[in-house]
Amino acid sequence: MQKFCSATCRSKAHHQKTKTSNLLPVKQAPQLTNKIEKMSAAGIGNATAGALAADVLKNAFTNSNNKPATKGDILALSQKIERYQRVLNITLGANGELPYFDMVTKQIVYFKNTLPFKKS
Repeated sequence: MQKFCSATCRSKAHHQKTKTSNLLPVKQAPQLTNKIEKMSAAGIGNATAGALAADVLKNAFTNSNNKPATKGDILALSQKIERYQRVLNITLGANGELPYFDMVTKQIVYFKNTLPFKKS
């Protein structure tokens, strides 16, 4: 009696029986223990010194125009803008200056084309 239906099936059965795995053997990874570092005064001191050094270098090499504005800077600018209000129904000054109403002194003042902001 015939064991396989064809030569192809017989060949396939033989290959299935004698086939070896193409996978490499897996090595067991060594057990690693997690070392938990404890806080120390020296570690805190080193972190503080590093942060201070980074801040000093950042401030030394950053142009004052590129530094971020603080809340105080914004409030001062806001007060300057609110102090002088442009007056539209008065003619220009003798040299073409624009009229502004000074909210602090309650007087009309004239400025040359721009508001009098201090440049830092």
